[in-house]
Amino acid sequence: METLSSIESFVRSAELGSFSAAARRLSLTPGGVSKNVAKLEADLGVRLFHRSTRSLTLSEAGEQFLAQVTGGLDAIQSAIANTSTVAGQPAGTLKVGMAMAFGRDHILPLLGEFLNEYPAIRPDWRFDNRQVDLIREGFDAAIGGGIDIAPGVVVRELARIHLVLVASPAYLASRFTPETPAELAQLDALIRYSQTTNRPTPWHLKTLAGDQATLELPPRATLNDPEMLCNAAMAGLGIAHVPMPHAVRHLESGALVRVLPQWYTETGVICLYFAAKKLMPAKTRVFVDFIVEKFRAERYSERWSAV
Repeated sequence: METLSSIESFVRSAELGSFSAAARRLSLTPGGVSKNVAKLEADLGVRLFHRSTRSLTLSEAGEQFLAQVTGGLDAIQSAIANTSTVAGQPAGTLKVGMAMAFGRDHILPLLGEFLNEYPAIRPDWRFDNRQVDLIREGFDAAIGGGIDIAPGVVVRELARIHLVLVASPAYLASRFTPETPAELAQLDALIRYSQTTNRPTPWHLKTLAGDQATLELPPRATLNDPEMLCNAAMAGLGIAHVPMPHAVRHLESGALVRVLPQWYTETGVICLYFAAKKLMPAKTRVFVDFIVEKFRAERYSERWSAV
């Protein structure tokens, strides 16, 4: 195991280009990674890296050794993870990334049931509104939309996502119910601020018949979170343009109603991402199966569709 740890320190340092990055990936100190690599070099009798204060590059011997051990290391680690069990149950730390509001509303409520089924797994769930790099950051899986598909990552579609216009029944009763997109300009617009573009997000609407409309309305209020937009709409402050995963429970309870129900926005898909390995760790396999089954049982793909 000591030799395996040294080889892993070498491989991750070569992949990431520094001892510090490898240390973050391996939950070690940079000094610990450097020591592991130095021990491996001493055992092999060759220098694997050319070191300087600014760079870390592979030597010719290091390039040859990396090519020979990388696949074998991944296979060994997968095999160890796959057979790591407690009382026959999958075990180990399960690191999963997901968006803040989506994870809070749809994944976190499943945690208790998942722990009851797999008590030897220790969830390490990161709620953050950013794309994660599964391979470089050491995630077992991620749930979300629009994540770049890097080599070695498998994508499993969970549900397609539509955005819809919503308002409270009381707000519409106090004003009027619009029948065309142009009439929305006469009402209060609750606009989402995009942290990607650093500006308010226009409403790009369409119908099944092929009609399209793009609206950039003066905001009654600007918010950067879809759940806060739903809350503002339920408070009677105006009309919001929100993803169905956030709106559906409020629509089903009657707290919100759809405005211009034939109009919607296509915004992509919610997917489950995980690393492609010949031997997927048992903890990852059962998590993937668990989430896929829950999405099927809850009919999210149907309930989050606007058409």
